[in-house]
Amino acid sequence: MSTSRIPTGEHIKFAYWVPNVSGGLVISKIEQRTHWDIDYNRRLAQTAEKAGFDYALSQIRFTAGYGAEYQHESVSFTHALLASTERLKVIAAILPGPWTPALLAKQVATINHLTHGRIAVNIVSGWFRGEFNAIGEHWLDHDERYRRSEEFIRAIRGIWSQDNFSFSGDFYRFNDYTLRPKPLDPQPEIFQGGSSRAARDMAARVSDWYFTNGNTPEGIKAQIDDIRAKAEAEGRTVKIGVNAFVIARDTEEEARQVLAEIVEQADPEAVNAFGHEVKQAGKASPEGEGNWAKSTFEDLVQYNDGFRTNLIGTPQQIAERILALKDVGVDLVLTGYLHFIEEVEYFGQKVLPLVRELEERRLRKAA
Repeated sequence: MSTSRIPTGEHIKFAYWVPNVSGGLVISKIEQRTHWDIDYNRRLAQTAEKAGFDYALSQIRFTAGYGAEYQHESVSFTHALLASTERLKVIAAILPGPWTPALLAKQVATINHLTHGRIAVNIVSGWFRGEFNAIGEHWLDHDERYRRSEEFIRAIRGIWSQDNFSFSGDFYRFNDYTLRPKPLDPQPEIFQGGSSRAARDMAARVSDWYFTNGNTPEGIKAQIDDIRAKAEAEGRTVKIGVNAFVIARDTEEEARQVLAEIVEQADPEAVNAFGHEVKQAGKASPEGEGNWAKSTFEDLVQYNDGFRTNLIGTPQQIAERILALKDVGVDLVLTGYLHFIEEVEYFGQKVLPLVRELEERRLRKAA
């Protein structure tokens, strides 16, 4: 059954990756006029808010690797960005294991009150075994990581919504626990990613949003139809976000040249090491396939297959491709850039108005 939607009056939303981790968003030695410090990120958040972005996603990394030599912690960094903005929602990436549901539920409830409900969370089930080993966290099998994440989500939802909350799972237990204050209504949104069978089934059962790696509209549609059909059977709805690395330039030739330079200056050792790690994680799933199963060397230069979404070209070309994503059911585009502040500003000035114009034109035509 196809559950993709016809165009509606709901605008497609935009998010950007927060560069709270050094090294930028590509594994390349090309110049990236982006910085991981708080001053740069405050200016970026304010620029994105003014440009019309809806969300930002902070990253969680505990160890260096693949160019990420420095990493700010996601929840505290998220709070700093929220304190510097007025409307932008910021999604804090969370890794079950280092975080427990009780800690996360309390952190987020407090920040929720301090920022009038603008914090969300992205539950990351984990792909980097070396990181877990480095910080002394037990590494679970693939599907066990998703079972733990699902329990984590069920636990925080219960803590946020119930007094005298009790829960008995394989990973977490609560006995008559009451959190006060609870978050403001509505509860903070819960995001998650992954392309495996376990990831999609978990999204259908418990998540508000599902992030997928970059892909063509046809490839994304297959995932969306699958997730939404399963969610509907659960009496739920799930929104979809897709990763994309944006190279918007005045001409297509210029944009394609930038992509070529990024790949030409890629760090082969780091790209191949990253590819080995993530593909091994995917092979550990029962179906032997994960997010990066079909990724080429060029795809892996951008961590989450962002080049494959093909938002590379002129503002008009990119706007039309974004509408093609919306047509197959995408609700949000999670964007990355080479030079964040200046390119987010360009996107807001040149691309986003075209997207809104195309949306309105299609809505009028449908009516």
